[in-house]
Amino acid sequence: MSFRLNDEQLMIQSMVREFAHKVVTETAAQRDRTKAFPADNLKKMADLGLLGMMVPLAYEGSDSDSVGYVLALSEIAYACASTAVVMSVHNSIVCESILNFGTEDQKQRYLKDLAMGACIGAFALTEPEAGSDPVNQQTTAVKDGDHYVINGTKRFITSGKNCGLVIVTAKTDPAARHKGISAFIVTKDNPGLRVGNIEEKMGLRASDTTDLHFDDCRVPATDRLGEEGEGFQIAMKGLDGGRIGIAAQSLGVAQAAFVAAVRYAEARDQFGQKIAKFQGLRWMIADMATEIAAARQLTLSAAAMKDRKENFTLQASMAKLFASEMVNRVTAKAVQIHGGYGFTKDYAVERYYRDARVFTIYEGTSEIQRIVIANNIFKSKFRQL
Repeated sequence: MSFRLNDEQLMIQSMVREFAHKVVTETAAQRDRTKAFPADNLKKMADLGLLGMMVPLAYEGSDSDSVGYVLALSEIAYACASTAVVMSVHNSIVCESILNFGTEDQKQRYLKDLAMGACIGAFALTEPEAGSDPVNQQTTAVKDGDHYVINGTKRFITSGKNCGLVIVTAKTDPAARHKGISAFIVTKDNPGLRVGNIEEKMGLRASDTTDLHFDDCRVPATDRLGEEGEGFQIAMKGLDGGRIGIAAQSLGVAQAAFVAAVRYAEARDQFGQKIAKFQGLRWMIADMATEIAAARQLTLSAAAMKDRKENFTLQASMAKLFASEMVNRVTAKAVQIHGGYGFTKDYAVERYYRDARVFTIYEGTSEIQRIVIANNIFKSKFRQL
């Protein structure tokens, strides 16, 4: 790997790899079958500082950089993609949004608990009729004295059932379109917040994905995140970081599928020799390794730009686009290499294949990433990569 890691980043990678292999991997297949939320794993991860990785020490975080976070998240995803997606949303979008836009009071009341794992954070932007088009959301927040009253339904919310708080976007000025969207921190015990349908999903089955209904949900004005009208900006900035998180998850799952495929090829006999000897299969392995390496460079580059406080929107979308499509190709090849066994639940590649499928969809589809990339290129007259 040409990207040079410093001693702290290498230490994070080594520590999380050992933890993931010894602890997280052990129950990953069982959780996939039972859909059991990984609360115990998350508690242990909080003790290791993995639930507030980029949160400063002053707010009980680990004060890691984005590169260290990518390394840690990839290792968790290698072991269990369901656990990784909870970690990703919690860190990349929820903690960072409160860190970047929250008041000091909000950081003291919410960010510390999030970083210590006292509660899990969720992010509610998507609605039944507003997926890739967030400006079309219908949830509203009407000012009423020193409160806002929120009404609407959010869909496909990661950790919607098991979260302790949720950052929700709502229209405070519908006529202003994206400039009329605001963001709010809503605690799960608010009587106006109700968990709705829990999705039956193809993959990431141990991570709950739900509807959230807001029925005259009264939220103190002190829990508005940022200023009125900043909700769209907060969401887009959070999604930039979140897309690096999806790329990191993609790396972890792809690496797990790759290792499983190589091990199987070295053990499986056909036509009097190991299938690893066949040129067609060796070329598949070579392509898998090359794509994983390329995705890793894109992802670490985007994370490093974020650490340098450069504009990384373009690079985050490139990393998310390439890595999420890469993991779908790699897991498909891993299943193919396993032959009929790859289609059974006796082998982990079947789970990797199902888990990987959503990576090209959530936090911005591949099509949306291509729009973001093209818009950045033409807007800035960007020519040199």
